[in-house]
Amino acid sequence: MARLSADRLWRWALWAATALVLAFLVVPILAVLPLSVNDSRFLTYPLRGFTDRWYIEFFSDPRWTRALANSAVLAVSSAAIATVLGTLAALGLALAEFRGKAVLLALLLSPLVVPVIVFGVGLALFFGQVGLVRTFPGLLAAHVALGAPFALLTVGAALASFDRTLLRAAQGLGASPAVAFRRVVLPLIAPGVLAGFLFAFATSFDEVVVNIFIAAPEHRTLPREMFSSLRENVSPVIAAAATLMTLVAAVLLGTMEWLKRRTRRMTVSA
Repeated sequence: MARLSADRLWRWALWAATALVLAFLVVPILAVLPLSVNDSRFLTYPLRGFTDRWYIEFFSDPRWTRALANSAVLAVSSAAIATVLGTLAALGLALAEFRGKAVLLALLLSPLVVPVIVFGVGLALFFGQVGLVRTFPGLLAAHVALGAPFALLTVGAALASFDRTLLRAAQGLGASPAVAFRRVVLPLIAPGVLAGFLFAFATSFDEVVVNIFIAAPEHRTLPREMFSSLRENVSPVIAAAATLMTLVAAVLLGTMEWLKRRTRRMTVSA
């Protein structure tokens, strides 16, 4: 009986600690959302009333709509390229055995370890020598470098459970490497590839530090515009932009959770 009470007390303590951690992480985010519909020109509580004027101002102001469009185009483009590169790198690392494999993997994942500001300064210095600073190709390359490690990790995790005998069987039946990949490997690792794309998209869409060092004024993204507005003119439009970014993040998290469950069902059925 005493053991049962101790286990129950421990379980309640664990739930309480989890709730406190979640509150610490989520409450600051949720606190911004009501400010986007607050009928006040200041980011303050208590709320004075409900209004949608800040969203109307957001979508009617060319600065914000251009920044949103830049973020969307840059995030989709960089995520697509990063997913292709990350998938190819994951395939090479999973299917080949060579010396220095661990060192190469560490180098490919280094953008996840190096502080973003150090990464941004290094890219600015290097791109400045080759004329890529303040250009869209340079900004795109920087975002690809940030997103590719996520694709490498997710696709690598999918390949960890891949049965290589299926690939050898396809090649034994006469399929070329390209056909074997398209008909055998890709359908099985598709959830990992899509998850890598979503992670790379989220990384690019939220990035601000690298944009400060590399982006030209005409390439301002939504986070960069929010950062500038916080310095120049604090307005509830910033809260509306933050709410939209939070909604995008929520959709991405929901999609990744759906992919996780789908992958689990596929694994169980197999």
